[in-house]
Amino acid sequence: MTKSIYEINEKIRRKKAVVLTGEEMVSYVREHGVKNAARKVDVVTTGTFGPMCSSGIYFNIAKTSPKIKLGGGEVTLNRVPAYAAYAARDVFLGATALPRYEKNRIRPINFKYGGAGVIEDLIRGKSVLLEATAYGTDCYPATSLRKSFKLSDLTDAVLFNPRNCYQNYNAAVNRSDKTIYTYMGILKPKMGNISYSSAGTLSPLLNDPELKTIGIGTRVFMAGAEGYIVWHGTQHTTAVKKKNGFPVGGAANIALICDLKKTSPDFLRAAYLTGYGVSLAVGVGIPIPVLDESIARAAGKDDDEIFAPVIDYSQDYPYGKEKAIALVSYKELRSGIVKLGKKEIPSFSWSSLKKAREIAAILKKKIRAGSFLLGDPTAALPGAGRVG
Repeated sequence: MTKSIYEINEKIRRKKAVVLTGEEMVSYVREHGVKNAARKVDVVTTGTFGPMCSSGIYFNIAKTSPKIKLGGGEVTLNRVPAYAAYAARDVFLGATALPRYEKNRIRPINFKYGGAGVIEDLIRGKSVLLEATAYGTDCYPATSLRKSFKLSDLTDAVLFNPRNCYQNYNAAVNRSDKTIYTYMGILKPKMGNISYSSAGTLSPLLNDPELKTIGIGTRVFMAGAEGYIVWHGTQHTTAVKKKNGFPVGGAANIALICDLKKTSPDFLRAAYLTGYGVSLAVGVGIPIPVLDESIARAAGKDDDEIFAPVIDYSQDYPYGKEKAIALVSYKELRSGIVKLGKKEIPSFSWSSLKKAREIAAILKKKIRAGSFLLGDPTAALPGAGRVG
């Protein structure tokens, strides 16, 4: 038995769709079996919340008098450099941008406020100072601009993230004799701890490992707003090893877009990673339409069936070798203790399971209420099985 996204959307409109979160689907499959789950369940909701460095915003400033051409000039927002080479008034700000600093005097990673902080300030309704210098032209004579604005002052403001929601990821350790500071957190020497960053069974792309239903045009929950997958993410690949049908390692990821004005600080937060720099924590949820048994089977897998590669970030990761020390299940990672050989290693998560559950629950509620329809993809992502 197979279904279509159109048929499921009709059930959503009538408020008749059967919707479960990823964790609820695990229990349902265990109790009722895959065939029954494929027949009865229409949608599985997912969620993830954690640092996603490849994120940013773009917006258009209001006309000034006299007019100024920002393109080709320099722009800062609360002294954080932004990119303005698109046109006269379009500005892009990356989440990991940092304030100007004096080389050899200040390490840039010491700054705890950057692009992500500006983004959070905007969605919290705070004023942001824009300072710009430009070359004058006959039609854009002004050469400088200094003005404060709020998000509500902008006609267009967009959250655009080129690489979010890795399908899976590494578990990080440090086998050297000194503490190291990474985007995976502070890693103690001699494998004193192990960090990971995934919601496991709730992770969006792990619930559709072959990307059969997730593609360009898929509607998603993004930072509290309704967003869309617009392309495959940078570094996207499906050419990775698999275990139990799931990729082992980063694999696929997606590029996302939504209206910044509709986002919420509950699901979009500035983050500071000690000794590394700033990032942006983003909450994303993707509804998975249960079109057939293969999708029901994948969405029904528990954390003990999904594995991450353990990578030594003191040696392998910086040089691109990334040779796995071992594979470890998310059940073991989430238990707080990982056993490698005779060594028991404390584990910690760089993503929030609590927030992931909250996102999956919100998405479930919206779909059951008929206020969130599934987006029928117009094109598949590279390496996908098929788009339903």
